[in-house]
Amino acid sequence: MNAVDLLWLLLPLAAASGWLAARFEQKRHARQSLDLPSAYFKGLNFLLNEQPDKAIEVFIRVLEVNSDTVETHLALGNLFRRRGEVERAIRIHQNLIARPTLDKEQRSHALLELGQDYLKAGLFDRAENLFLELAEIRAHSEQALKLLLHIYQQEKEWEKAISITRKLARVSGKNMDEMIAHFYCELADQDYARKNYSAAREHLKHAFAADDKCVRASMLLGDIAAQEGKYREAIDDWCRIEEQDMHYLGEVAGRIAAGFKQLNDEQGLYEYFRSSLQRHGGVSLALAFADVISVRDGVPAAEKFIVEWLRRTPNVHGLHKLLELNLVKAPDSGRNDLLLLKGIIEGLRAQHLGYACGQCGFRGKALHWLCPGCNRWNTIKPVREE
Repeated sequence: MNAVDLLWLLLPLAAASGWLAARFEQKRHARQSLDLPSAYFKGLNFLLNEQPDKAIEVFIRVLEVNSDTVETHLALGNLFRRRGEVERAIRIHQNLIARPTLDKEQRSHALLELGQDYLKAGLFDRAENLFLELAEIRAHSEQALKLLLHIYQQEKEWEKAISITRKLARVSGKNMDEMIAHFYCELADQDYARKNYSAAREHLKHAFAADDKCVRASMLLGDIAAQEGKYREAIDDWCRIEEQDMHYLGEVAGRIAAGFKQLNDEQGLYEYFRSSLQRHGGVSLALAFADVISVRDGVPAAEKFIVEWLRRTPNVHGLHKLLELNLVKAPDSGRNDLLLLKGIIEGLRAQHLGYACGQCGFRGKALHWLCPGCNRWNTIKPVREE
């Protein structure tokens, strides 16, 4: 028998062998596909019976059978983290990462979830290391940088926050200069507390370079100048806020008045508040100007100013100031009635005091540059100036 005849005899045998092998493989996969749901139902049964540890063991064993279940395990770990069961989430994600069968995308996704587990558990160092690694992977770079920024803000590591924010701005294409300016202000605040005014000024210079509309930097620069006895310079710094954001000018009205008094410039004080009020109005400026008039021209003149202002702009703050002025000259017989009325007005006035976030509606009695409600910078403004 020659080679050609032998080949023709072997061809049917090869075809039959291939068919049998394919049938065997199909049956093996069918068995696996039947085993997989049963294992998951078993795991779900453990979860329903509040036996999560046994459920985790079942799901991990299933992963060893079929790596296509990675997404299910990631979702399960995410569920545990959201429920506050961080240790279980960490265990699931660590087991996933240990599997050599994971591809690069699956592994990086698992690392991202594990980093968020660490973050939730307060293990910032471990989370930071993972996010730094993921920041170099294009698919996860933006999210990793955001999470790093969250860590650095929590830890008040402002230099690192500045560096990461610059990278995040490049990756996301968003302008984040306003946030960077606040980070420089945070550094300046630390220097100011240590009375290291030269270092504080340097950081504020960088803040203005990032955002020339930074009200916070102008406030702090004025405070530094006042501490150094440079009151004219301090007034100029505080007055800059008028051009940056009028809503905040009332925050420094008292400081501006004190600066003019330190310079014994009564006329300059009067002219500044008169002209500013004409240009912009504003509750805080009007109330401060009433105090200036009271000192310079007497209580009746201040009372006249408030009455005229209230006719144009009725508000509880002006009414409260008018009652205060009347109490100065009120006879004892009418004083109690005025005090009673003043108490009622103060109750109404309290609703129009404090600060509110324009994004989430958070309200508070102190000015926060970072909103405690929505964790955004520069969204909180004085309520009474709205």
